Amino acid sequence: MADADFSLDADIHLPSAPTYGFGRCDCRSCGPADADRAPRQPARRLFTGLLAAGGLGALTPAWAQQQQPAREGVDVGRTSRFTRFVSAEQIEAAAQQQYTQMLRQAQAKNALAGPNEPQLLRLRAIAQRIVPFAESWNPRARQWRWEVNLIASRELNAFCMPGGKIAFYYGILQQLQLSDDEVAMIMGHEMAHALREHARERIGKDMAKNGLIELGAAVFGLGNVGRGIAQIGGQLASLSFGREDESEADLVGMELAARAGYDPRAGISLWEKMGRASKGAPLQFLSTHPSGPTRIKDIERTLPQVQGLYARAPKPAQRFQPPAAKS
Repeated sequence: MADADFSLDADIHLPSAPTYGFGRCDCRSCGPADADRAPRQPARRLFTGLLAAGGLGALTPAWAQQQQPAREGVDVGRTSRFTRFVSAEQIEAAAQQQYTQMLRQAQAKNALAGPNEPQLLRLRAIAQRIVPFAESWNPRARQWRWEVNLIASRELNAFCMPGGKIAFYYGILQQLQLSDDEVAMIMGHEMAHALREHARERIGKDMAKNGLIELGAAVFGLGNVGRGIAQIGGQLASLSFGREDESEADLVGMELAARAGYDPRAGISLWEKMGRASKGAPLQFLSTHPSGPTRIKDIERTLPQVQGLYARAPKPAQRFQPPAAKS
């Protein structure tokens, strides 16, 4: 599909597209940057600890509580225990179903990029460099069938669903005139949500809050609680991530991009562009996006942890240009 075939002047509504995406969170307290604020530490997670203090935490063996050997890169703590409340297989199957439906809807509206679209080739080339480093964050990533697609929407958005189902919206590439390094930062961020199983955690947490699971199932790691794929798919469709999810994805995404040979400093220019794009934006945009300056401060603090990885990483032999800016 050539650039001219994209209907960017039309609003593309895809009922199966998730409500979450790049930079979105469900908090409403994302305030301005504080230069003296200490960097956020990976709580993973306060709510988890409070709920499990009398059960899961007390039953964790001493050897499992010992500090793991230091690794080069970022440290965001362990995956939340709430991921045990629903199986990874169910989440990934539901995501596959939702992603397939979304692609069909996009294709029906002539809004799905064909295999020879230059920007889709660009996205897939960048993904091909990042994906090999995903397994270190989640062993299940080895068996995921990674997919990357491009949607003809003006929206500034991108996402990665559980199981490695990635989609970018053309608007974020065109309007922000993203460099490859900036694209890699977005892609790494979205992949981090899937690798750290933020969707699975959110659904598990909702189930625990609503009394839909017994504590014993979590203690013994029993993920199958009889939740149907359709039910989970409905939750995925309306899912939103919190500020801590977004902060964690920023840091893990930086490491993934750096290991793949993309400059992590691009996270700074990326959020500067997002900040300019958000001026004059509708209230919904502002209310669902954490403060850009705050995220820039966190990125600057984290850069020393990933600069060595980037310096040693083989760099991409081919560089791509963003799509022509809309006049």
